[in-house]
Amino acid sequence: MCCGDIYLYGLCHQADQAHRVQEVTQRMTQLIFTGILLAAGLYFILAGILKLPTMNTAKAMLNAGRKNKKAVKSMEAWLMAGAVKLSKHIRMDEYKHSRMTNILKAAGISMTPEVYSAYAITKAGAILLGILPCLVLLPLLSPVLIILAVLTYFKEIRKADEQLKEKREQIEGELPRFVSTIEQTLKASRDVLAMMENYKKNAGPAFARELDVLTADMRSSSYEAALTRFEARLNSPMLSDVVRGLIGVLRGDDSTVYFQMLAHDFKALELQRLKSLAQKIPPKIRIFSFIMLMCFLLTYLAIIAMEILSSLGTMF
Repeated sequence: MCCGDIYLYGLCHQADQAHRVQEVTQRMTQLIFTGILLAAGLYFILAGILKLPTMNTAKAMLNAGRKNKKAVKSMEAWLMAGAVKLSKHIRMDEYKHSRMTNILKAAGISMTPEVYSAYAITKAGAILLGILPCLVLLPLLSPVLIILAVLTYFKEIRKADEQLKEKREQIEGELPRFVSTIEQTLKASRDVLAMMENYKKNAGPAFARELDVLTADMRSSSYEAALTRFEARLNSPMLSDVVRGLIGVLRGDDSTVYFQMLAHDFKALELQRLKSLAQKIPPKIRIFSFIMLMCFLLTYLAIIAMEILSSLGTMF
């Protein structure tokens, strides 16, 4: 076989491989397009059978119950629709249901415990569905999606606890100032409702919302019961001490000394909290200090290198 025949054979082989690659690409494109159309058709058929609301309706309903101004995304509306359907099959014992209800209410999440748990399962399940195309196209990515689904489930199921913890920390940060205000106010008045109303004007967003609920509850029921419910919503030891003193004021006790001691203890706790926050700052800025040190060293090394080069020029 001469060189020309070998060259022609190579060209034919390359053309054949390119043609095969083009055929495989076309078939994969047709398969993906057919799968998308099949999934869309099945979705519309199931939506008609199950009488699911339209996407605009679902998004409008979700936006109506949200306290923040962030609009609901289409994917979130789909997941919520699936969570509502799945929540009918979730069962909880009375203690867990009551505890979850209190946590969701305190965290400002307008969901039932069943829907909240179903939403976490649905979101993790939606990520697990991505394994099906990965098994065909990229099997090595499947374990990553499984780990991501598990992490997403635990993140969603703990979201209410994290939001409640953040809210509790914000309120506890204001309690020293709140206790000092009560201590000064008790010298002139013992009206607990007026104390709440006056302090609410200067309180932070989280504490102001809780005081709004508290004052409305105090107007519609007994003061002690409203304060007890206020304490149970946040489940904070510091707030429990404050509520105990306010209940003593309502019962006619002389709580001035109690709030003076409480203000002193809260100031000590506030200083301890600030010290712990200050101790966390150096590790964060250590990397920037290292970068500045390297910049100084590079500056000196550059000057020394330039001087050495200029000295070598005069020597030779």
